[in-house]
Amino acid sequence: MRKFLPLKAVALAFAILLAALPARAADTATADDTARFLAGMMPSADSPLVPLTRDPAWQLHARFFDQAFAQLEQRQLSKIRAWAETNLAAPRQTMFYMFSGPDFIYADAFYSGATTYVLSALEPAGSVPDLTRLSRGDVGAALYSVERSLSSVLSFSFFITKKMKVDLHAGEISGTLPILYVFLARSGKTIRSVAPVALDENGIVGTEGVGKGAARGARITFAGNDGVERTLYYFSTDLSNSGVKASGFLKFCETLAPGNSLIKSASYLMHAGNFTVVRDFILKNSATIIQDDSGIPLVYFNHSRWRFFPFGRYAGPIAEFPGRYQESYAELFHRAQPIDFGIGYRWRTHETNLLLAVQLPGDGFGTADAVAQDAPAPKPAPSRARAPRQPAPFFSSQPGGFFWFGR
Repeated sequence: MRKFLPLKAVALAFAILLAALPARAADTATADDTARFLAGMMPSADSPLVPLTRDPAWQLHARFFDQAFAQLEQRQLSKIRAWAETNLAAPRQTMFYMFSGPDFIYADAFYSGATTYVLSALEPAGSVPDLTRLSRGDVGAALYSVERSLSSVLSFSFFITKKMKVDLHAGEISGTLPILYVFLARSGKTIRSVAPVALDENGIVGTEGVGKGAARGARITFAGNDGVERTLYYFSTDLSNSGVKASGFLKFCETLAPGNSLIKSASYLMHAGNFTVVRDFILKNSATIIQDDSGIPLVYFNHSRWRFFPFGRYAGPIAEFPGRYQESYAELFHRAQPIDFGIGYRWRTHETNLLLAVQLPGDGFGTADAVAQDAPAPKPAPSRARAPRQPAPFFSSQPGGFFWFGR
């Protein structure tokens, strides 16, 4: 019998260890609780972060974000969701947001019906440490860093790239991940899991065996009030022609296409010849494109395949981007429909421009029946809106082709 005693002892020790695991797990904050804490929202009642919410620095942070996000909701987000509800009939399950930075909050506002979001930019995903293991001073510095990182997007609707490079590399938390946490929490989402991801040259998701130029980032699964599980991918990757050809990023995106695309405050990069690959991908794989004038110039759209719906006013590029004025955009916006929110570099409502481009059914973009059924089409404007100034359709010489063009 003696030879079995060690096994019994081991079993007893293992049982004691298992019983202790839940208590130890409670010492580690979940990603969702961390997101809520960084967003100035109370974490769950049993979270180890709760004691940190009694600190005056966090309480000041929470009040600041309560006010800032309430203003953002009233000024823009609620109006964007209403616009999308009116103008997007049946959005695709995937949405692509190139040159996005960590701007999930606008991706969600425009395309709340998506189940997979793919965001991409140069900024690294970074990391979020266990906040319970930081000193009080480091926690306060982390909260202030988040506030600084979000200052421009909360005020103007876009991130200032040069400023973001500094803010997202400072302190104990870094990269886009903490900002994504804040936006998810403030959008009413519950984070279920977070994992690092990388893409090999064939666009296969993994974490090992990828080259130096691979697209790396994070995969976040989350759910909204409807309980539907959704996935957010953020990839840090070079979207220039040489970078995107080597990374496998667009091959990954092809597995999720076709989708819808959002392009906002994109530094007019796709106006130049060094970003033709990503530009062509968006045009080929998007059922709809929502963009400001910093996105894809009209000249690159096949006008027999796209229908244009302009909103707002085209005032030309801001001074930081000279030489990007588009005569065709100005002509298109002569009879644009009104808009009640600002977006992009021209973030003031009376200066803003927004273009909804809808790709028509045809060869090279799914089957005609599938596109006709799934591709969004603007709904009629609600009766409360003033009479729309919709331009008359201009029919192209190609059979079945037409696009909206102001006269």
